[in-house]
Amino acid sequence: MSASDPDRDPFAERSSARWHRRYPLLGGRFRFTSNSRRLLQLVDSAYRQLPMRSLARSAPPFEIELRLSAARTPRVARTPPVMKTFSGAGGVLGGIMDSANFVLISPAARAALVAVSRDMLDRPYHLRYELIEFAVYTLASRAQGLLSLHAASVGAAGRGLLLMGDSGAGKSTLALHSALQGLDFLSEDAAFVEPTGLRLLGVPNFVHVRAEAVAAIEQPAVAARLRRSAVIHRRSGVAKFEVDLRRFGARVSTAPLSLAAIVFLSRRRSGRTAQLRALLPPELLRRFIAAQPYATLLPGWRAFRQAIHKIPGFELRRGPHPSESVVALIHLLAQRSPARVS
Repeated sequence: MSASDPDRDPFAERSSARWHRRYPLLGGRFRFTSNSRRLLQLVDSAYRQLPMRSLARSAPPFEIELRLSAARTPRVARTPPVMKTFSGAGGVLGGIMDSANFVLISPAARAALVAVSRDMLDRPYHLRYELIEFAVYTLASRAQGLLSLHAASVGAAGRGLLLMGDSGAGKSTLALHSALQGLDFLSEDAAFVEPTGLRLLGVPNFVHVRAEAVAAIEQPAVAARLRRSAVIHRRSGVAKFEVDLRRFGARVSTAPLSLAAIVFLSRRRSGRTAQLRALLPPELLRRFIAAQPYATLLPGWRAFRQAIHKIPGFELRRGPHPSESVVALIHLLAQRSPARVS
């Protein structure tokens, strides 16, 4: 991992991390250091110009080192190896792609190391998404006791909705159309909730959508701009536009949101208009556990399970156009105490 003398510096502890960045993220103050400007450029692309308000001085500090090595790992496939996660003594967590690309995380020390081989620079999306963001999200959630959720989140006037559903249910499409139609965008597929305070946190930067989601946008000029976004390829091979909402004048959340309701997106369509169906508390809890099995293993799950009975839940059945689903969400957020079934 270093060109230094292995006998004098076997662990590369004196390797030079010459550049750094600081960003407020997910309730903490993150300092990124690196021996590579290109790695910090990926950090900038993810976290620069986020409209989050300044954090209190008491916000916890976090340290992430991004270390680029001269190693090159031969690959044939277009995508890098799948990340394999692990845990160890002292609460250490990690993920490894191969011997030159891995992440080590110590929540207790509020620190992480991200090792990157030079050839991974040719795969910036996977490098950022699977290594850098993996370190940020895992460190922030574990060190602060947040529940990590696979969910989108939008809101208005400080109140937020969690949007849940299987892959392909339309979370990203609905998040994009919600942001373009006046709701505050908080996150696309990684949302975090405080188990007792029920505040939602996220990183309001990118939305990844298929071409049909862009085709449904009724403003030709906006659709044309969206089509000029970078195209990324998921591991499944699906191509998507990576839309940076910070550049489109869309509304993005400037602060955490107070959880107002949980909405499960259904693949079933309702007909002429989108429809919200209230869920009984036992059904809401059952659906939540089925959709978020990882969250049930986290330390904050017991407290959140006790608090979730205060939160109404709904199933959303889509209408012919995404705009109708956005209208349903706007009406839901306008209710200061959304009706729930007891």
